[in-house]
Amino acid sequence: MGILNSINSVLTWWNGGTLNTMLYTRRKGVKVGEDASGNVYYRNADDSKRWVMFNGEVEASRIDANWHGWLHHTFKDVPSEKTLPHKDWEKPHQENLTGSVAAYAPAGSIRAAGAPEERRDYEAWSPE
Repeated sequence: MGILNSINSVLTWWNGGTLNTMLYTRRKGVKVGEDASGNVYYRNADDSKRWVMFNGEVEASRIDANWHGWLHHTFKDVPSEKTLPHKDWEKPHQENLTGSVAAYAPAGSIRAAGAPEERRDYEAWSPE
C-alpha cells in the first residue's frame, strides 16, 4: 500500500504536495516547525515565501490560527517558538466539518438523529 500512496500523492494535489512542491521543498525549504496535526511548515532562505506540507488531506481549515498568521506574514515569530496569548473563552481549533458525518445538522434536518419533527410553519406548495 506504501507505493500506491506515493504514486497517489504525486499524481493528485489533494493527497499531499505535488511533485513540483516536493522538489522545491527539498531544494529550497527550511523546516520551521510542525503542528499537532503533523503538518510541516517551511520557509525559503530569505523568508519571502512560506508554505505548508500537509499530513494527509490538503484542507486549509486544518491549519490553526497561529500557523495561519505565520504563513501570511501576520506574525514574525514562529508559533512553535512563541505562541499567541489565548483568552479563556477561546475554543481550541477545529477543522471544517462540512460534508462529513460530524457536520452540524439542525433540528428538523433529514440528517439529524431520529425522525424529523413535524413542522407547523411550512405549507407545501401545490399548483392549481
